[in-house]
Amino acid sequence: MRILFCGNTFPDAPEYLREHLPSDANDEIIACTATDIIPKLSGVDIVIPKMQRIGCAEIEAGQFQLIQQWGTGLECIDLESAKKKEIYVANVPATGGNAESVAEHAILLILSLLRELPKAQAHVRAGVHGTPLGKMLAGRTVCLYGLGAIALPLAKRLHSFEVNLIGITRDPTASKVSEFGLSRCFSLEERERAFAATDILILCMRYTEEMRGMIGAKELAWLKRRAYLINVARGGVIDGEALYSHLVCGHLAGAGLDVFWQEPIPTNDPVLALPNVIATPHVGGATEPSFEMIAKVVATNVERIRYGNPPLHTAF
Repeated sequence: MRILFCGNTFPDAPEYLREHLPSDANDEIIACTATDIIPKLSGVDIVIPKMQRIGCAEIEAGQFQLIQQWGTGLECIDLESAKKKEIYVANVPATGGNAESVAEHAILLILSLLRELPKAQAHVRAGVHGTPLGKMLAGRTVCLYGLGAIALPLAKRLHSFEVNLIGITRDPTASKVSEFGLSRCFSLEERERAFAATDILILCMRYTEEMRGMIGAKELAWLKRRAYLINVARGGVIDGEALYSHLVCGHLAGAGLDVFWQEPIPTNDPVLALPNVIATPHVGGATEPSFEMIAKVVATNVERIRYGNPPLHTAF
């Protein structure tokens, strides 16, 4: 099999996949940058985009059988064109090591904001001790927006900090309140009420392109003054300009972002220069256990394509 990794992100991914493929299969794993995908498509059987757009032009130019995402999101793939050409599109479910890793990363972002970690690091290097004065997570109302695979391990971890946990979901049933240990569960139509009660909002919902910009100026204004926003879902759900405005004016106390409205985010994006922003480069799920799990799922689909079987976890 000839397997093409597309893009400059997640540089460890090809080697993890190689370790989970049969050594005697003589698979060829190659990589390309964002600008040379089409020239590299000759003879390729499987395309693996790493946060890289696989659009109509790429789909029409190749003869590959499968577009396999290295993770959960499919927003970078032209699903309509792939379906039209009868190309399989598959992802890796956000379960196990991946969901646990993202949950831990969300906690990291929250605590880094509350304890002003960048300022604390600068102070110790400057010989200044006993400041900044941090804030505690205990006693705060934390809202999980989206009660899926990532939210469950997040809820388990947050309970140990003695927070008041609430949630927003499409179907706010009593069973979800019990499963997640929520004090209150709101429907999507009740978002404004949930936001108004929230000290820390964690975006952990599933994403579709129709949701782009759904957290804009109006929604951010609903949040309690001096609330914090954490995004470990997909960057597209947030209107970047609106977030910047609410951070600069002081309505929001801070934001922890692992994903961005444009990825990779330009290094000169003004949000990155704000002192009340903790930004990480889409590494929430990038841990050794997570990559082991992802590589196993992807390798299974490689084998299924090799022997003429349909892959698992397909989009259609």
